[in-house]
Amino acid sequence: MDKTDQMIIEELRKDSRQPVRDIARKAKLRPSTVHLRMKKLFKAGVIKRYTVKLDNKKAGEGFIVFILVSTSRHIPDSFFRSRNIREVFGITGEFDLIMKCKFRDIEEFNNFVLDFRNYPQINKTLTMVGTLTLKEEV
Repeated sequence: MDKTDQMIIEELRKDSRQPVRDIARKAKLRPSTVHLRMKKLFKAGVIKRYTVKLDNKKAGEGFIVFILVSTSRHIPDSFFRSRNIREVFGITGEFDLIMKCKFRDIEEFNNFVLDFRNYPQINKTLTMVGTLTLKEEV
C-alpha cells in the first residue's frame, strides 16, 4: 500500500458511499485509476466489506455492554454469530476475551448474559455498561 491507497481508504472510511469520481477528484487521479486501486485493495483483503454506520439509539441498539470473559476451553464459533455480539478480541491478563455487545434494552442484555453464563466453557464474566459514546467506528 502506498500513500494513494491510504488516502483512498481514508476517504472510504469517511463515507464508503461517496462516488469514485469524488474520491478521484480529491486524490487528483482519474476515476478509472481509483476504481482499479479499490478493486485491488478488495482482492488483497485490505478492504473486507463496505458497511454502514448506524445511530445506535435510533437503530434500537442503544444499550452497549463490554463483557470480559474467562474461559476454560474453546467457545463454539456458532455462539459468536449472535446478532448482539459485535466485536470479540482475545486479550492478555486475568480474562481471555473482551466482547462488545449491543442490545435494545437491559432486559435483552439480561437474557443474553444469563444464557451466556450457562455455557460450560465460561468460568467467569465481568460486564461493563457503556454510559456515553465518545468515539465509535464501524
